[in-house]
Amino acid sequence: MFQKTPAVRQFVFRFILQSTSMKFLRPVLLLLIFTSFLSMTFQKAKRVIFFGDSITQAGVNATGYITRLKDAFTQKNLASQYELVGAGVSGNKVYDLYLRMENDVLAKSPDIVIIFIGINDVWHKSSSGTGTDADKFERFYTAIINKLKEKNAKIILCTPPAIGERTDYTNPQDGDLNRYSQIIRDLAKKNNLPVCDLRKAFRDYNLQHNTDNKESGILTTDRVHLNEKGNQLVADQLLPYIENAATGK
Repeated sequence: MFQKTPAVRQFVFRFILQSTSMKFLRPVLLLLIFTSFLSMTFQKAKRVIFFGDSITQAGVNATGYITRLKDAFTQKNLASQYELVGAGVSGNKVYDLYLRMENDVLAKSPDIVIIFIGINDVWHKSSSGTGTDADKFERFYTAIINKLKEKNAKIILCTPPAIGERTDYTNPQDGDLNRYSQIIRDLAKKNNLPVCDLRKAFRDYNLQHNTDNKESGILTTDRVHLNEKGNQLVADQLLPYIENAATGK
């Protein structure tokens, strides 16, 4: 993107003002340049809302994935172009997101919404008996997508990464987690939406780095919640999706 630095401004204005061959065009050109600089200066930042559970709630912490995304945009001199907003609530499942999306997402007029849900829908089935059946998960997820589409928000879907990091499919929830991840992939395809496949990314990373087949400690602290490497991996995976959504790619 064109950088609006003081040196560039000075060069352009000096060129126009000192050019005798463009004497009669100076006022028009100056107006065009001035309005162009104004439009760049006051360009509205893209509001990106991260909609999810405790993983997203912790994402705004000092080492969280949302904070790391902010750092990444700062390093790329793009911080002013993005407003990153965390909307994660611990323990949330897909129907919790649906019930609170009016106040926590739609009322904030987002440009981009990242839906990162599914862990508790699977995990709570065995831990507390309050999970979400697959058919209900798909229906609520679809309703969320439809509401966001009505508001013309760009949508990025995420598959739930892990409930246990063993790579030999001996984590108790592997079957359901794979099933719900596939539901999300299918919804992405059906609605022509991008999907950040964290489930695949986490498994690929563990296949390479979890040679002792540990159930946690590689990307998570407790089989589910992210450690620093896990947060960095999520940030790295999401970054190009956000940039593509912001630029219309």
